[in-house]
Amino acid sequence: MVPSRGIERGGNAVSEAGSGKVLDIKAEDLKSSAPTFSEQSGKLREALTTLTTTLDGLGAPWGEDEQGKQFAKGYTPARKKIENATKILIGGLASIHEAMADMSDGHVDNDKLIGSMFSKKGVKDGGRQDAGKAGE
Repeated sequence: MVPSRGIERGGNAVSEAGSGKVLDIKAEDLKSSAPTFSEQSGKLREALTTLTTTLDGLGAPWGEDEQGKQFAKGYTPARKKIENATKILIGGLASIHEAMADMSDGHVDNDKLIGSMFSKKGVKDGGRQDAGKAGE
């Protein structure tokens, strides 16, 4: 959390009850940090590919004897679970990138909307959008 004295233009501040600290979210920060998640997703995908290729290349070095078969019973399902969980994490990291970019765009749109509500153009009729149509 970033201590702040208020809401800066382009940001949103949320106070932590009683702590005196404020969470300051800026659209620029969201947009600039979002690609990190996509980059890390790609690196994790590369690592998983390297791992699975290497393990596949090793075959079943534990052998076909009774101990080897016992080992394979535990190892093979565990390996599949780890690979599947990693694939889910890869997708999750990529989706965080997309979500942060969307959230950034939403903050910008929200700031523009709020700004227009307080502009002279937005309140010239006293806040009533159909003020001139009352007697029609």
